[in-house]
Amino acid sequence: MSGKRRKLGITFAVVVLLLGGATVVAVNAGAVGFVTTWWNNRDRSFPDLDTATMTPTQQRIVEITRTEFDAQPDGTKFSEGVDEAWCANFVTWVMNQAGAPLENPNSGSWRIPGVYTLTEYYQDHGRFRAADSGYEPKPGDVMLYSDKSFFRQHTNIVLAYDDGRVTTVGGNEWGGHVRVNEFEIAGYVGLVGYGVL
Repeated sequence: MSGKRRKLGITFAVVVLLLGGATVVAVNAGAVGFVTTWWNNRDRSFPDLDTATMTPTQQRIVEITRTEFDAQPDGTKFSEGVDEAWCANFVTWVMNQAGAPLENPNSGSWRIPGVYTLTEYYQDHGRFRAADSGYEPKPGDVMLYSDKSFFRQHTNIVLAYDDGRVTTVGGNEWGGHVRVNEFEIAGYVGLVGYGVL
């Protein structure tokens, strides 16, 4: 094998996981990280959080997201019946239910169905913190991702943050469900920033 082909073969090393008869194939080192994160988060339970030090709004966000995590409703619940990608719908629905509604700059509605528009909302209201700003997210903050993240373009809600590790809850994750994730923020590719509660 030539040096070029060997290098190509190493760069696109294939990792195959057998999951209950299904085969998942991931390529290159970045994909290995994705598979590891996916494997570690696929069946994560809702965390037992100490809400005593949280604000009433943060407490409501935790309560609401726990209820939706347990119920696992269809995504149209959060999008006023519209069948579409629903991660931003989930985030804005939760905020509305928790008494901290956002406002779609295009329609005036509480529902902001797009991640890009949601990011613009936080920027326009002085509530955006860039991923590289040194900001440490707090429960109820919204995480915003570009299409370079393993979530692709996505958004979810911070439940907890401790020593560089964040726990989130989001809609339309891992096969279209409400899911909890936990991962290290440092070096995370595709994190755009935070919408501050």
